[in-house]
Amino acid sequence: KGEYKAATGSDWKPGAAPAPVKQPSPVKESAGQKDGPNSELSAKVEAQGGLVRQLKGDKKPKEEIDAAVKQLLALKAEFKAATGTDWQPAGGAAKKPEKQKKAAKEVKPKEKPKAPEAGVTRLGLEVAKEENLADWYSQVLTKAEMLEYYDVSGCYILRPWSYSIWESIKDFFDAEIKKLGVTNCYFPIFVSHAALEREKDHIADFAPEVAWVTKSGDSDLAEPIAIRPTSETVMYPAYAKWIQSYRDLPIKLNQWNNVVRWEFKHPQPFLRTREFLWQEGHTAFATFPEAKEEVMTILDLYRRVYEELLAIPVVRGKKTEKEKFAGGDYTTTVEAYISAAGRAIQGATSHHLGQNFSKMFDITFESPQTGEKEFVYQNSWGITTRTIGVLVMVHGDNNGLVLPPRVACLQVVIVPCGITNNLKDEDRNALYNECELYEKELKEAGVRVKADLRENYSPGWKYNHWELKGVPIRVEVGPRDMKNSQYVAVRRDNLEKLTMKKSGLKDDIPALLETIQTAMFAKAKNEMTERVKVVTKFEDFLDGLENKCLLQAPFCGVEACEDQIKELSKKDSDLEPGAPSMGAKSLCIPFTQPAQVVDNDKCIRPGCCNKPLFYTMFGRSY
Repeated sequence: KGEYKAATGSDWKPGAAPAPVKQPSPVKESAGQKDGPNSELSAKVEAQGGLVRQLKGDKKPKEEIDAAVKQLLALKAEFKAATGTDWQPAGGAAKKPEKQKKAAKEVKPKEKPKAPEAGVTRLGLEVAKEENLADWYSQVLTKAEMLEYYDVSGCYILRPWSYSIWESIKDFFDAEIKKLGVTNCYFPIFVSHAALEREKDHIADFAPEVAWVTKSGDSDLAEPIAIRPTSETVMYPAYAKWIQSYRDLPIKLNQWNNVVRWEFKHPQPFLRTREFLWQEGHTAFATFPEAKEEVMTILDLYRRVYEELLAIPVVRGKKTEKEKFAGGDYTTTVEAYISAAGRAIQGATSHHLGQNFSKMFDITFESPQTGEKEFVYQNSWGITTRTIGVLVMVHGDNNGLVLPPRVACLQVVIVPCGITNNLKDEDRNALYNECELYEKELKEAGVRVKADLRENYSPGWKYNHWELKGVPIRVEVGPRDMKNSQYVAVRRDNLEKLTMKKSGLKDDIPALLETIQTAMFAKAKNEMTERVKVVTKFEDFLDGLENKCLLQAPFCGVEACEDQIKELSKKDSDLEPGAPSMGAKSLCIPFTQPAQVVDNDKCIRPGCCNKPLFYTMFGRSY
């Protein structure tokens, strides 16, 4: 139609006279390629073009094609110089390539959308724990609705499913420290520059991580104000005011708050974050024995948090001089083990500060015996939301979270099953009523339970959803179960199915929850025990490290020696990118020593001439 209009000057219509056949212009013919003096040059261009097409069709090397194209362009340039017009194939410029391009543009969008494979969703985990721990960890946290990422690096949103775990820890620990006479308080988040600089050794350890407020609106502050990385320097000026006499002692305060440490290392949700929640206890005593006793009492509470609530075994011990809390006399710790990574992680710490801070902040009391001013003995101790990350790492599997019953927000979920289109409305309602009855009975038994009666999701979808979220027990009730006065209980920790009688519901479910708690601890304890090795030779030390073990070895305790052990044990490993501490670091000096150091024992570092003082546990660490 376009050609007809070009030839006649009017649109084509049915019955219109045919367009006259346009004869080629004799001038164009001669000026073209076939006649005249340039026909030989035109033939060369055409032949070279054919060669380029052939080379591309045969998928020849790029260099060979480029050379042929270069020669073709040179011939075309020569033709244009001779004739004053661009070379065109016989018959004029072809329109076909433009039509092909348009066709390609129309086809492209049709190729992009791909229909999903039948039965495949992205609701579950898409990577195995043993194949890529970092990706698995990230997916578990987001898909199990534990956490949401935030637009400030290293900061995260704790969703109710994870925050409830922290509340369980808080409730337990808060009740226990109150039995010891500790009371809660709150101090400001901001620290003046002068207060922060009072304890030089202490702040030197935190200095790279301190975040500073320097502006208010558009105005610069007269003096920068720090956001607390910890609260010793915030609280102790007040202690100096409050403590005058021995009658003011002991003082035992704790606060539940947030702190900011601007980590430059690879941030990981819960494990290494720039802002985190914790409790920090700060106590002052008249005598060292009182303070020493409390350090161990608090450390045992931390052990109970991990072992009794989170079902995670820990090793209790004392930090080396290199790893102790800056400004303190000594630090005690509980260390957990993550078998999937082959790495340890510090669980919580209880520090004895001695009189270092009391001398710095002039915290004194009048001795009743001598009437002289004496400096108090101080402790500080803390546990953080890191606990949640450790729980996920230790217990989670390829189906998602596995929550210990004692800290699970929801301990039991009831799912009605056997619901089909053929099921009558009265039977469906009877089944829902039965599920609600189960829910009521379990609540009366003190179980945290929910009946999932949503009709827009299938039973299979609900099974996967609650498995991903780690609910310890799933109770399935169907029409046949109602007739037989029974139900099916599915354990999340091992996916075992148990058919149980309805009459024993109030006793059997709480008992099963305790069985699951015990089994989870036993499994984690076994994983840790298998990977704790005692070594006395450095080659065995390195072999154990590569086999994801924690190594207990004789050690002299010298800081320089410890640095060299870390350097000597560094190796390109398959840990996730950005992971800290590739070399082995000291984790703690276990209170339960694997053996006595004897005269012929040598420090684990090759070439060290110092006598070992104790067995120290080393390993890769978060």
